[in-house]
Amino acid sequence: MDISVVLGCSLSAALGGVIFVSYKLGLLYQLFHKTERQSPRHGGESVAEVLRAHGVKFVFTLVGGHISPILVACEKLGIRIVDTRHEATAVFAADAVARLSGTVGVAAVTAGPGLTNTVTAVKNAQMAESPLLLIGGAAATLLQGRGALQDIDQMSLFKPLCKFCASVRTVREIVPTVRKALAAAQSGTPGPVFIEFPIDTLYPYHVVEKEFAPKNTPKGLMGKIIAWYLKNHLTNLFAGAWETRDLSPLPVHIPHATEDEVQRCVELVSRAKKPVILLGSQATLPPTSADDVRNALESLGIPCFLGGMSRGMLGKNSPLHIRQNRRDALKDADLVLLAGTVCDFRLSYGRVLNRRSKIIAVNRDKSQLLKNSDMFWKPTVAIQGDAGSFLLRLSKALKGHRCPEEWPQKLKEGDDIKEKTNRAKADEKTERHLNPLSVLHHVDELLAEDSIIVADGGDFVGSAAYIMRPRGPLRWLDPGAFGTLGVGGGFALGAKLCRPESEVWIVYGDGSLGYSVAEFDTFTRHKTPVIALVGNDACWSQISREQVPMLGSNVACGLAFTDYHIVADGYGGKGYLIGREDESQLDDIIKKAQKECREGKATLLNVLIGKTNFREGSISV
Repeated sequence: MDISVVLGCSLSAALGGVIFVSYKLGLLYQLFHKTERQSPRHGGESVAEVLRAHGVKFVFTLVGGHISPILVACEKLGIRIVDTRHEATAVFAADAVARLSGTVGVAAVTAGPGLTNTVTAVKNAQMAESPLLLIGGAAATLLQGRGALQDIDQMSLFKPLCKFCASVRTVREIVPTVRKALAAAQSGTPGPVFIEFPIDTLYPYHVVEKEFAPKNTPKGLMGKIIAWYLKNHLTNLFAGAWETRDLSPLPVHIPHATEDEVQRCVELVSRAKKPVILLGSQATLPPTSADDVRNALESLGIPCFLGGMSRGMLGKNSPLHIRQNRRDALKDADLVLLAGTVCDFRLSYGRVLNRRSKIIAVNRDKSQLLKNSDMFWKPTVAIQGDAGSFLLRLSKALKGHRCPEEWPQKLKEGDDIKEKTNRAKADEKTERHLNPLSVLHHVDELLAEDSIIVADGGDFVGSAAYIMRPRGPLRWLDPGAFGTLGVGGGFALGAKLCRPESEVWIVYGDGSLGYSVAEFDTFTRHKTPVIALVGNDACWSQISREQVPMLGSNVACGLAFTDYHIVADGYGGKGYLIGREDESQLDDIIKKAQKECREGKATLLNVLIGKTNFREGSISV
């Protein structure tokens, strides 16, 4: 080979190597973008500016030095900082805001254990399809993996839980990264996103410089190389940091049914004599308002079973809302519309569906849309699209057509019979304490019309799901498919902030209360009065109900009739103990709690309850 060719190739490779190294070190970027060493600005301000531009009103947190600049900057821009007593509560509160406001909920926590404390809440948001942004602190860019305080591989933890994960490496990356994350949280199937902010991307130049500066004058070649590398890293970290950038929201992609898919469904529905709609939480997602979905359902006239966030979609006493005998109705139905409902354990993996029925499934997520369809059921039409907008289009195309009236009337008659049977069980005397069903009926009858109900528990909450009637759309919050305990404090906090005029109730089991009772301190400090109804039977009853007859032991299921009302008092709230001797005054005590709440005091009703035979086995809400 000609020596000139060899030399040319070598020079090209060397030049390419130099360019690559220059790019990685930021030398090329620094040629065209200035580092403003005297600027007092910091990366936390960039985060706050993007959040404000996206309409974020609240950031939930448990404070830590890694994230302080974000919290301070947000407060200065009018974003309310709400600090909780546990990081999981901060994420649960952000989840509730996302569900009720139609925007992205935001939580910010410190590095290491601050982030690991949120894992359950983030997974719950993923499975509940709630769009939220988790902001996490991290060790400085040059110290990661070197044993810095609270330094762990956070990205590996959150990649399986989040739709989008990013670690910011320079200040100039903050704005585009946060914009991209917020769009990702809302696009397609909504869910959580995570951004890691190393501490040196959030503080001002002069603060970070002190940490980078060598303590002594470097000696020798290696010392000089290291000193140059550190100086260059610092310069690159802040290069172009304060240049004007677009803060506005990026487009959000939402999948929709095609015209052909809608038309095919119109034909199926128009021929059905016994159609049923199973409405899931996805039907409450933006861009379609819950009120528009409700109007569409009423126009169709098809009987509906409501689950998750869609509870309350049809109001308190709609003739189309069927609460009981779902299995029997699905057996008789000739068409079933799964609008955001998934064939998982809640539908016995699809086995409750009649194989002779025509089945229309609509879901934004393809894996959820077809879950277990290879085993127990088959969709006649499967649409990867938004359930709410699909229902509007279906209703519009079927204008003037209604389901045969005798079908919903028949289901409603069966509903009424079952409701009367259950009501009769509420009148039975338990061996000791109060009948929990009776307590729930009393509360349901006294609920304010604007009430929001938060469900956090097992046995007692399972009963509440059958008895308590949300008064309208977006007035019921439960964890969703993950069945997480501990959502109560955070969900109620987020709900009260979104709807300050509403009466917010948390229905707790005495087991689940233990996860977030400390948030009564948060309710007091942030003036977010809620009412907690605690079914106190001194037991993890949902587990005990099966464990004792099957395995002959109540081990680990027993609790105590703890004075939770005193705990609420200690945190600045108001607590009431309610036992059998208070039965005749139950309504008066509930009204008193409602009055306390209106006057600004978080209230806890510690209700001692006995055992009933209302259900056998466990129920997941």
